[in-house]
Amino acid sequence: MKISIGNDHAGTHYKFAILKHLEAKGYVVNNYGTDAADSVDYPDFVHPVAKDVTNKTVDFGIIICGSGNGANMTANKHQAVRSALCWTKEIAILAREHNDANILSIPARYTAVEQAIEMVDAFLETAFQGGRHQNRVNKIPISC
Repeated sequence: MKISIGNDHAGTHYKFAILKHLEAKGYVVNNYGTDAADSVDYPDFVHPVAKDVTNKTVDFGIIICGSGNGANMTANKHQAVRSALCWTKEIAILAREHNDANILSIPARYTAVEQAIEMVDAFLETAFQGGRHQNRVNKIPISC
């Protein structure tokens, strides 16, 4: 499986822990995130992840910022993206099962690293249920 990851300065520590975890499991990871703690603008690191998901060059994306909100809002500007801001592994599971989410947004300032890794595993290992949820997912994108 191939994953793209992007983060701002609040998510650097999380990104490194998640990268190590994913690479140990054999995943191929595109790292678009900053490697430093210096303040940066999260859209610069989220748009490349969303583009990879949109272009289907990766299976999923992971984005990390302080609250998870800014990164999530940025990713969801891309028509083919269904980014889910998750705080627990249960929400990550539902985001995949019910919403066919293809990007996981993690709030670094409000979750522990271990919790973030649990969410990543749950997100990547959970399949979309389809069925009654497919019609709803089909109604998410709009055309202008």
